[in-house]
Amino acid sequence: MAFSFQLLLILYAAIQRGQGAKQQKDHVLVLTMATEETEGFQRFRRSAQFFNYSVKVLGLGEEWHGGGQKIRLLKSALEEHAEDEDLVVLFTESYDVVFASGPAELLKKFQQAKSKVVFSSETLIYPDRRLEAQYPQVPEGNRFLGSGGFVGYATHLQRLVSNWEGPDSDNDQLFYTKAFLDPEKRAGLNITLDHRCRIFQNLNGALDDVVLKFETRRVRVRNLVFDTLPVVINGKGPTKLQLNYLGNYVPHAWTFERGCTVCAEDLRSLASLQDEALPLVLVGVFIEQPTPFLTQFFQRLRNLRYPKKRIQLFIHNHETHHLPQVGAFVHEHGQEYRAVKVVGPQDPVEIADARNAAVDLCRRDPMCEYYFSLDADVVLKNPDALRALIEQNKFVIAPLVSRLGKLWSNFWGALSAEGYYARSEDYVDIVQARRIGLWNVPYVSSVYLVKGSTLRDQLTQTDLFRSGKLDADMALCHNIREQGVFMFLTNQQPFGHLLSLENYQTTHLNNDLWQIFSNPEDWKEKYIHENYTAALKGKGVETPCPDVYWFPIFTDAACDELVEEMENFGQWSKGDNTDTRIQGGYENVPTIDIHMNQINFEREWYKFLLDYIAPITEKLYPGYYTRTQFELAFVVRYKPDEQPSLMPHHDASTFTINIALNRVGIDYEGGGCRFLRYNCSIRAPRKGWTLMHPGRLTHYHEGLPTTKGTRYIAVSFLDP
Repeated sequence: MAFSFQLLLILYAAIQRGQGAKQQKDHVLVLTMATEETEGFQRFRRSAQFFNYSVKVLGLGEEWHGGGQKIRLLKSALEEHAEDEDLVVLFTESYDVVFASGPAELLKKFQQAKSKVVFSSETLIYPDRRLEAQYPQVPEGNRFLGSGGFVGYATHLQRLVSNWEGPDSDNDQLFYTKAFLDPEKRAGLNITLDHRCRIFQNLNGALDDVVLKFETRRVRVRNLVFDTLPVVINGKGPTKLQLNYLGNYVPHAWTFERGCTVCAEDLRSLASLQDEALPLVLVGVFIEQPTPFLTQFFQRLRNLRYPKKRIQLFIHNHETHHLPQVGAFVHEHGQEYRAVKVVGPQDPVEIADARNAAVDLCRRDPMCEYYFSLDADVVLKNPDALRALIEQNKFVIAPLVSRLGKLWSNFWGALSAEGYYARSEDYVDIVQARRIGLWNVPYVSSVYLVKGSTLRDQLTQTDLFRSGKLDADMALCHNIREQGVFMFLTNQQPFGHLLSLENYQTTHLNNDLWQIFSNPEDWKEKYIHENYTAALKGKGVETPCPDVYWFPIFTDAACDELVEEMENFGQWSKGDNTDTRIQGGYENVPTIDIHMNQINFEREWYKFLLDYIAPITEKLYPGYYTRTQFELAFVVRYKPDEQPSLMPHHDASTFTINIALNRVGIDYEGGGCRFLRYNCSIRAPRKGWTLMHPGRLTHYHEGLPTTKGTRYIAVSFLDP
C-alpha cells in the first residue's frame, strides 16, 4: 500500500503537549541546517517545538553552496561541545524533515543501538554506486548510509568531522560514506547504521514500506517491513521534498477530526471586516476549451459573497464559441467589479501566456493581496469559497473539487519519481471526504488562491506556467515546488465539483441540452424545475381531470432552448402521415411537428424520460412500472394560420406526457387540452409543467384552438 503524502503530520494531531515537558530535552541537542526560513523549515521548527526538542539552526542567512557547507558548519558547532561526553547530538536536515516522537524515545532507541554514532539507512546507494561492494552485508535491514540524519555523542561526532577541510561544494554523503566504509574509522568511532529504521525513516525508495498506524490518542508512521515506529521522518528524494506532501502541520491548538489536523488559530477571520477593508483579489477566469453551462458559471461567479468592488477580473476566453456568453456577462455585470480585462480568441495568446499575464497583473500591483485562479469547468457552488480560502492564510491553497461520482479531482496526493501523478494512500479518502482537513499536496489545478506577497517575493519568475514540456498547470506546480512553497488543499467544507468536458460538442444551438449523460447533475440544475423533487414526493401534483396528473418538470431554460432547437432545425412536418422520418409507426392524428430523432436528441430524451418521468409515473400510478420506451417523441407547433388545434383522438400509447414549452397569455392565446369523456378541460397550461394521462382507450381528447401567437408542446407516447 503506497504511503500517503498528505497524512504524515496527523502524527501530531492527538498527542498531548504536556508529554514533551517531561522528556529529557537537556540530554539531546538538535543541530540542523537551513539557509532560508522556508515553509519546510518552519514546519520542522514547529515539529521540534511540539515535541520539546532543543534546536540550534546552522547557516541561516548564508548562500547555499553544497553539502560540504553542512559539514563545515557542523564542525564549527561541535567545537564548543568537544568535551561534553554525555551530550547526545542529533544532526538532521530541516526542509524535508519532521519529528514523530520526542527526545525520550530518541534517547532510548539510540542507547539500545549500543553504538556511539548511528546514521540513517537507505535502500538506495548514493552518490557512488561503485562503493556498493565495500558495504558490509547485513542479515536484515537497509544496507546503505543516509547522511540526512544521524545521532551520536558530541565527542564522537566532533572526532568524525574534525579533519574536514573540503570546499562547501563537496558532497557530504560521500564524506560520511567513506568514513563508514573505512573499517578503522568505523570501529574507532563505533559507527553503525539504523538498519531497521527504528530512529530514522528515509522515504526515498521506501514509500511502499510505510503506512500510518492509528491509535486512540496518536498516529505514528510505521515501517511495515521491519515493524518499527521511526522517530525522525525524512522525505528528501528524487521527487524533491517528498515530505511536503505528507500533510498539514499546524503550530498551536490541535484537534483531531477524521484523521486530520485542523488549527483554528491559523484562520484569519474576515467576518468583522468592512467591505472596503477586505483584501483586494484578482480573479483570473480561464475558458480554455468548449465548456458546458458557462452562463451558470458566470452566475456563480456573481454569487460569490465577496464585495465586487474588491475584485478585479481577468478573463481569458480561448473559444470563439463562447464569445456570446462572455460578452453578455461583461456587458451586463462588468461595471459591478473594480476592473475587468478580457483577452479573447481574436488575441493570439497561448494558454501559458494568458495565465502568466493574469498572475503578473497581481504581482505588479502592490494593492493586490490575492490571486484567485478559476477555470470554467469548476462548478464553485459554495458562495463563501473565496472567503474560506483567504481565512486559511496559506501561500497557495485550493478547495477540493472533483467530478461527481468519480475520483478525478483538482489535486494529486503524491508524485512519481518522474514528477508525474501517483496515487497516495489517502487520496480516495480525501476525495470522498472520509478524511477531512487541510492537506499539503504536490499538485493543484483548476481553482486555487495565491497570496500576492508570495508572487512578489518567492514566485517572481515571469514564466511560472512553463517548464520543459509540461502542461501549464503541471509547470506551475513544479515551479512552486522548486521555490520551496507549499501547496495546500482543503476539504473542510463542500466547495463544488468539476465538469466533464470530454463529450461536449458545439454543433447545436444549445449544446448544454446534450449534457444529460456527461454532466447529469448540472443538467438537472439547469433544466429540471426546482419543484420537481417535491412533486416526486407527491407534493404540488395536481389532478385537473380524472387520472390526469399535472406537475412541474422543466425550467424556463429547458423550454426555451428546446423550442429554439426546433425552430433552428426548421423542418416542420406538413401535418400528414407521409413523413418517413417517424420511426416505428404513424401519429394517429398528424401534427405540425419535429421529432427528437430529427435533431439527434432521441438518446438524451430517453434518458430524461427514464430519470425523471419514470419515477413519478410509478408513484402516481401504483403497481405500474415503466421503462419509458417510446416510438414517438416530438415538439408540436400550433399557430392560428397553420394548425390551430387538434381533432379528438386516442393516443397510441400506454400513457402520454404533454409538456407546455411557452406561456399562455404572453406567447400565445387559446390552446389547452379537453378530455371529452370527462368533459374536462385544461385551458391555461403552465410553462414547464407536464400533463400525464393514460392513452389508448379512456382518455379521448382534443387540442383546443390557438387563437393568437404560437404555442409549443413536447409530446411523448410511452409504453412499458
